[in-house]
Amino acid sequence: MSTPIHRTSTRQSAAVLTSARRREEGSRTRSTSARPTERALLEMQSRAGNRATTAMVQRARDAERGNAAANGGASPQAKKNYRDRIAALLDRFKKNLEPIDTFVKGFQTPTNAAFTQQAAVAANESLKHSTAASGTSAASGNLLTEAAGTVVNGMDAYKNMKDAKKHETGADHHRANKKAKTKGVDTVVGAAGSGSYSAAIAKEVTKIQKAADAAVASEASGIAGASVGTVKGIRSAFRIGRAARKYQQIKELGDPHLVQAGALARLNESREQADWAAAEAYVALDSYWKHEGPGRLELVSEAIDAAWEAMAEARDAGETLQRAENDVEKLSKVQQYAKKKQLTKIGKEAAGGGGESVKAAAGVVTAVAAGTVGLASNPVGWGLAGAGAGLVLGVTLYKALRAATKRYEEVHHPERWAPQGETPAEAASRTESLKHALKFWKKVSKGERQAMAREIYALAAGPDISGHTTAEMRESARSLLIALKSGPAQHKLEPDAWAETLNDPAKTSGWIAEIAEQLASG
Repeated sequence: MSTPIHRTSTRQSAAVLTSARRREEGSRTRSTSARPTERALLEMQSRAGNRATTAMVQRARDAERGNAAANGGASPQAKKNYRDRIAALLDRFKKNLEPIDTFVKGFQTPTNAAFTQQAAVAANESLKHSTAASGTSAASGNLLTEAAGTVVNGMDAYKNMKDAKKHETGADHHRANKKAKTKGVDTVVGAAGSGSYSAAIAKEVTKIQKAADAAVASEASGIAGASVGTVKGIRSAFRIGRAARKYQQIKELGDPHLVQAGALARLNESREQADWAAAEAYVALDSYWKHEGPGRLELVSEAIDAAWEAMAEARDAGETLQRAENDVEKLSKVQQYAKKKQLTKIGKEAAGGGGESVKAAAGVVTAVAAGTVGLASNPVGWGLAGAGAGLVLGVTLYKALRAATKRYEEVHHPERWAPQGETPAEAASRTESLKHALKFWKKVSKGERQAMAREIYALAAGPDISGHTTAEMRESARSLLIALKSGPAQHKLEPDAWAETLNDPAKTSGWIAEIAEQLASG
């Protein structure tokens, strides 16, 4: 029979290690001639740190075991979606490049065109070389930003395509399907733009090297730039058309004050009738009160009950009318906001698309003047380049300023657009708000558009969610949803099934996100 093995206690080993560690620390402390108070403080910190580290390691091990058991033994890292993490990093990288890209497109490229024109007229080889070097750096910056955006858009399109297949119907399906199409087109346009910037780099490099095929490279760059600018201009025109149609459909809904005039009149008539009934009940109560015959107390008691009931009905009728009038005001406000958003989109797309069209014309001039150097070696090309860059830059700066203002309000005035019934977050200071406003890579999550989306949903939701909304008002709000392209056809649902989704509290967040996106899109 084998001799049993006596295992050394873990507690004892830990104690030995601790005492050894203390002796070692004591020797180090004595060697440095530390004071007793400092030694005691260091020992306390060491003990606390050891205990905290041991507890942290133990919790991490327990959590790892629990996650492994929940995932069927798989490592937690194996469950991470690295594609989303890579997409987020690339998106952050792209957004950090965008300010530089804006400067290049708005200032450096038109300036290069001006110097190219001057160098061509004066036959200044040194200036030509310097301008070509600057043009190479500008096109390289544009290419880096465009390529990063193309990759991000491609990954986003793939993700939303999967989400659209996962959610076969409803608001989640429509939102994912629309985004997949939009990001898919963005990917194609971005790839074409990357090719155009590559051609521009090749053109500038041939000028630096004074290569014999500089004219061919210049012509190719001009054709590529013209093609991409034309595609972007046509796309903006389609977007303007869609936004104009959506604006017209919202406008055709009419003024809610006029549309709901009949319903409000009926509610007001009901209130007046309830008021008259209450007044008559009090007159009857007064007469019974003065009655001296037998059964006076029973008659007075019945009259009091009738008066209280009539007053309750009058109060309910008045509250119903007040809520209906408030809902009319809300619907009028959100319709005006929806129309304003479409007009704003039309303006931005017109300016941006016009800028891209002008840049396309500059590319045509470049291709025609391929025997010279530069973006275009004549005042026409220079002027077109500057005008196109100015329009695109103006739209970009407008978007950036609007986004920064919304981010500032989001944290400095959180109560302004906070959901009803929810305690708003504490307002940040002006300095902190300005810092948050400059975080251009962050999107606004609690702004006016989200607040308007909640208002629309509250009016259009089913009776289980907005039971106090009248049937007429709910129908008008749902007509607005259809005008915003969030109707049954877009959700691939029958009207009854579509209405049921509006009455499902589990789909509230999806509906609000859907409405917010449709308010911003054309």
